[in-house]
Amino acid sequence: MASRLEKHRSAIKTVEKVAQERKHTLVIHYSCESFYDRPEGRSARITSIAVRNLESAVTHSFSIHKAAEVDKKTTTVADTDYDRLEKKMLKDFYDFVESHQNYIWLHWNMRDINYGFPALEHRYEVLGGKPKQIPEERLFDLARILVSWYGTGYAGHPRLTSLMKKNRITDRDFLSGAEEAGAFDKGEYVKLHQSTLRKVDVMANIFGRLEDGTLKTNSSWRDIYGGFLPMSLNFVLNHWLVAGIGLVSSVVGLVGGIWSFVNWLGTSNGGNGGA
Repeated sequence: MASRLEKHRSAIKTVEKVAQERKHTLVIHYSCESFYDRPEGRSARITSIAVRNLESAVTHSFSIHKAAEVDKKTTTVADTDYDRLEKKMLKDFYDFVESHQNYIWLHWNMRDINYGFPALEHRYEVLGGKPKQIPEERLFDLARILVSWYGTGYAGHPRLTSLMKKNRITDRDFLSGAEEAGAFDKGEYVKLHQSTLRKVDVMANIFGRLEDGTLKTNSSWRDIYGGFLPMSLNFVLNHWLVAGIGLVSSVVGLVGGIWSFVNWLGTSNGGNGGA
């Protein structure tokens, strides 16, 4: 099992990788009807998906009310039409996925059949579509990265909203999971769409603060590094001044070795000449 320091260092490498590919990183989130209280076992219907480029902030969105508007020149979604419109929305999304296979997809807990990429794929299959799978190595879970970086106590639950409050990130248009379920029941699809758009904006904001070291959390140095000795080791391995001293020491040692070798050659040649 990885130590706290190992998890922290792994998270740093992950963030560096995403940052290096930020032009080809997409932040994704989606909204759906409640995936709880489903005694009949039917999968939760999707209402909107938002995908934002981490570098340019250009955002593509796919939503049930936009599909209805294109289909009928109205944003009204009749229950009898929902499956057909949802399939159209998901087809547009998976066409987008197909053209962005090599991008990094940065998400928040989109890991399983309840809520995640598997749920989107399953829903599209139920409606008769053929989803294009995103390679697993291109999926990066920001929620898990934060736990690896700061430890499990970095924010109260729900962590996303707790982080927003801690860092004074506005919650305009932001709906909680329960609020989204209520909005779905009321047919408030535009409100759901705005919430989804807001969440990818929030996630991009949080990643930016994580990258530049300004993200505020509840974690202490012990929570992050696991103790004084691991923290000291991390400092030695990463601090630029210590690294610079180590480099200078290496250069000095190398020069000294070369000088000793030259002196030895001179002594050896002098001794041979005397013979």
